[in-house]
Amino acid sequence: MKEMELESIVGLLYKKLGSWYEAGVKMIPNIVAAVAIFIIFFLLARVIRNITGKLLGRVTHNRAVQNLLKTVVYLSFILVGSFICLEVLNLDKAVTSILAGAGVIGLALGFAFQEIASNFVSGVLIAFKEPYKIGDIVEVDDYVGEVNKITFRTTRLITFQGLEVLIPNKYMFTEPMVNYTTTPKRRLDIAVGVSYDDDLELVEKVTKNALESTPHRIEDNDIEVYFDEFGGSSINLSARVWIEYPANKAYVKAKSFAIKSIKKAYDNNGISIPFPIRTLDFPKAQVEEIIEHSNHVN
Repeated sequence: MKEMELESIVGLLYKKLGSWYEAGVKMIPNIVAAVAIFIIFFLLARVIRNITGKLLGRVTHNRAVQNLLKTVVYLSFILVGSFICLEVLNLDKAVTSILAGAGVIGLALGFAFQEIASNFVSGVLIAFKEPYKIGDIVEVDDYVGEVNKITFRTTRLITFQGLEVLIPNKYMFTEPMVNYTTTPKRRLDIAVGVSYDDDLELVEKVTKNALESTPHRIEDNDIEVYFDEFGGSSINLSARVWIEYPANKAYVKAKSFAIKSIKKAYDNNGISIPFPIRTLDFPKAQVEEIIEHSNHVN
């Protein structure tokens, strides 16, 4: 009985192996074709990657973007070739399962890494559009500093206090940003107050003369002086002068020079910058008590 069962098992295995052998022999042409197709796509992917690199060199000089897009093109051709090979090998169900699994995994990863993906896409767009470059002075989200490094996820700023700030590229690309380096000129505003006793015509003339020698001043733009308001202890005015903006230090130095020049010019022309005046109001009974105490001491 046991011998018959063993013979039946061996027979079944023999038939199964025989069917596999026959299927394998029939699949030899398909296997050869699939290998040939994969080799063709592999070589084609390398050629297309080189061509893509040359074309991208005319569009952007960012090596990181070039390498990224070249890799994407290369892997895309390899994947297409792999799927065609699976089709040739009559593995349609495997292709369908792989695509379905990739779709589900991609959807899950998309939700899980949504923030990372948005920063990555923003980094790619920044590399292409180049709203700022390494070395530019920018201001975004209350941070002002020099762009030190740009990656596909973050932009690194070094503030003027020497602090390192990593800002996600999504904010650098979508939030309002000021690029001071690409600004050819900038207006310098100086607020100052003068005494009510001063001659305002003289104040205006002296202020303009004091700002004429401001460093990096653009002479084509007139110096402007406007009186703004009657303040609590002074008449307030705003002096405006346009300067070239090669770097942040130029603006800081020009502002410092302007303040010192205005102060010196006012001193030389008898124009005073009054201190803020505060009036202290005491109750009448308390005032009388203070006076009585003072008289008693004297």
